[in-house]
Amino acid sequence: MSSSRGNGRKLIAERRTPKTARSAPGAAPAKRAPKAAKGRKSKDGNIIVRAFRGMIDFVWRILWGVTWRLGATVVMLLVLATAYFYMIMPPLSDLLDDRTRGSVTMLDSDGNVFAWRGDSFGGVITAQTVSPHLRNAIIATEDRRFYSHFGISPRGILGAIRSNVQSGRGAFSGAGGSSITQQVAKLLCLGVPFDPAVWESEAAYEADCRRGTVWRKIQELPFAFALETKFTKDEILTIYMNRAFLGAGARGFEAAAQRYFGRSATEVGPSEAAMLAGLLVAPSFFAPTRNLDRAQQRANVVIGLMYDQGYLTSSELSEARSYPATLSEGAEAQRGINFADWIMQSGPSFLTRNTTEDVIMRTTFDPRIQAAAEDAVAHVFETRVRDDSTAEVAVVVMSADGAVRAMVGGRAAQVGGFNRATQARRQTGSAFKPFLFAAALENGFEAFDIVEDAPLTINTPGSGPWSPRNYDNQFHGFVTMTEALARSLNTPAVRISEAMGRARVREVANQFGLRSELAEGPALALGASESTLLDMTAAYAGILNGGNAVRPFGIEELRLLGEQEPLLESRSGIGDRVISDRSAQILTWMMTRVLEEGTGGRARLDGWQAAGKTGTTQAMRDAWFIGFTADYVTGVWMGNDDNSPLTGVTGGGLPADIWRETMQRVNQGLTPRPLPLLEPERPVLEAPATTPDAPFQPVPQGSGGGSTIEDTIRGVLGSIFGGN
Repeated sequence: MSSSRGNGRKLIAERRTPKTARSAPGAAPAKRAPKAAKGRKSKDGNIIVRAFRGMIDFVWRILWGVTWRLGATVVMLLVLATAYFYMIMPPLSDLLDDRTRGSVTMLDSDGNVFAWRGDSFGGVITAQTVSPHLRNAIIATEDRRFYSHFGISPRGILGAIRSNVQSGRGAFSGAGGSSITQQVAKLLCLGVPFDPAVWESEAAYEADCRRGTVWRKIQELPFAFALETKFTKDEILTIYMNRAFLGAGARGFEAAAQRYFGRSATEVGPSEAAMLAGLLVAPSFFAPTRNLDRAQQRANVVIGLMYDQGYLTSSELSEARSYPATLSEGAEAQRGINFADWIMQSGPSFLTRNTTEDVIMRTTFDPRIQAAAEDAVAHVFETRVRDDSTAEVAVVVMSADGAVRAMVGGRAAQVGGFNRATQARRQTGSAFKPFLFAAALENGFEAFDIVEDAPLTINTPGSGPWSPRNYDNQFHGFVTMTEALARSLNTPAVRISEAMGRARVREVANQFGLRSELAEGPALALGASESTLLDMTAAYAGILNGGNAVRPFGIEELRLLGEQEPLLESRSGIGDRVISDRSAQILTWMMTRVLEEGTGGRARLDGWQAAGKTGTTQAMRDAWFIGFTADYVTGVWMGNDDNSPLTGVTGGGLPADIWRETMQRVNQGLTPRPLPLLEPERPVLEAPATTPDAPFQPVPQGSGGGSTIEDTIRGVLGSIFGGN
């Protein structure tokens, strides 16, 4: 090392690393080679890594290319489908009510609604005219973001999927998260109308519309977008409020509000609005007419949602929960179910069962009388019938002109159920006998004609000998026709029928309205033929009104909704005369003896004149009591649906009790009126001696000159000796 002092140069340390080459003056500096990581090769030099990287890049380019092209295709198809639905979308007015079938609304005799059939439509309501509480309840329950989304709610769908998975269901099973717009798309069946040639029934068509499959939800998207493009939010909500099914046959919130609460949807308060909105999730299950407690619990949930979303104040919340919605009196009573079913079956089909219009019917139904009949049945079964009894019952109450006022078709009425008052054809037993005696009176017999109650055998070709017997298995000798009817004696009835001719008995019964196939043999006189309770009651009404045939009717006036001119009117069911007024009045008097002296004693009414007849068929399979006061005719039938015998029940027993309980309630508050009857003069008779084996046939009185006693004696002697 040299010193720097002598030559003036600084001392510097020598480089430890030798230079391999010096750069030429003015040349660019050489690049330094990167140092390789110790123990591994350079990445760029790894062929495996480079191949893997290339593969990933290749796949990514393919996926990206496919994805954006597929996405663009989906968007394009969605736009095209939306445009298609937009172009075919009908105007708003056509979407509010598109039912293929109409409805029938029934009014009682006072003009109040008591029953509906078919899918009723209460009329158009809009988002502006409906009660604000109802609009808020629908939004809070079904789609809280309705006014902010464009047809679908992704958050709602994701929330529904999460709820379904947490509940152990499939992701798309159960809650669907559909917006109101999507629900409208479903209600409109994506614009596909009902075609009877394609669908087995309208119910099957609607079930297909309500399917909640993934593909169905995908189809709903363009339709929902088209709705949002075509209509405003309020118009979409208007379609929803008018098309939604809300149980009990109600289509739309106006019909539901009328049906359940008896008021318009424009007037409902928070509690009623919550109950109506709560029906949307499961209309039939939560219908208040089916289970009011369950409907109120569901409404309580909706009230909570309304409060949480700011639609109710604290005081409104407290009031709504303290005073839950209840049914109107008419909806709660649900009276007249069997009557309404009968109207639907007996009325003209194009205006009832198959109507395409909304029909309004004013009927003869009287809810007060219906309540009387139902309460009477309930009272007798609770107090006098065993709890395990399977016996059924039917009751019909009508006016003398055939106007049906009430109908009980069984112990537990249900819409569309079996109506025993109109559908059950049963043997009538001795309840048929008044028509036999009507024929006899019309053919010259009198109430005090003598007839013998003694053993009788009739040989019928093909059937052999037949011997009628009385219920008490005894014979009572000579009796008057009035006694034979009052005590329901069988052999005298058969003797009268055979003497007069079965054809004449059958003719009179047919003319009174008993048009079912009547028995051909001698058992005709004992009610071996079948009939419905409604027809039997109408036939008795013919006796009360003076001997004219009666057609039972329930429709007084029928018109279309919105029209004032009626299409049908009926004010009376009285038809042609069958027997004379005198014969009818005498027969009425004879039937009063049934209650006063005969088998119908348990049907007597204090302070009221009443007439009627008991009926019990073979082996006590059917028990009847039919009778009338001056104002009403009531028929009662009891029996088992399987035609098995009743236990200890005859027409003069429980049916007579039900008849009396019904009529006591029906007549409550009314002024008693006398029956239109004629009591015949009672002749003083001295029956002539006769041999025990001598045959006897009744002979009409008054066929010749002389006194009544002489005519009677002449008739008896003539039957004995074969002379006139």
